Amino acid sequence: MTDPFSVQLGRINGTGQQPAKPASTTTQPVQGPSFTETLESVQGVRFSNHAQKRLQSREIYLDSENVNRLSDAIDKAEKRGGKSSLVMVDDLAFIVNVKERTVVTALDKNQRGEGVFTQIDSVVFADPAKSSTKSSIDIKG
Repeated sequence: MTDPFSVQLGRINGTGQQPAKPASTTTQPVQGPSFTETLESVQGVRFSNHAQKRLQSREIYLDSENVNRLSDAIDKAEKRGGKSSLVMVDDLAFIVNVKERTVVTALDKNQRGEGVFTQIDSVVFADPAKSSTKSSIDIKG
């Protein structure tokens, strides 16, 4: 980068050096992991783009306790050799790619249609909630 003082001095001395263009004044967004990425790294559960869209469109909000329960249920499926599991957390259903620890889609009790799930090899019921205090975390990203 050119020193602005040298540029001004160069113009006075006739060296023909042009001043550097000023940096853009628009603010750039801070680059870093998104909230969802941070949560995924802490919880060990990823949410596919499709699953994130379904959570948002179906207005499904998960708190940290429910995400922990989902993660524990995925652990159970993995220990038993599950590959594609239906994980039930209370009234919420998640189709999960167990190997990748990725939620493929999410449904609430109103979105289950006929209640038939295909192309899964296991069903896991998450352990009951341990405490009554919940802190809401928005998974929408």
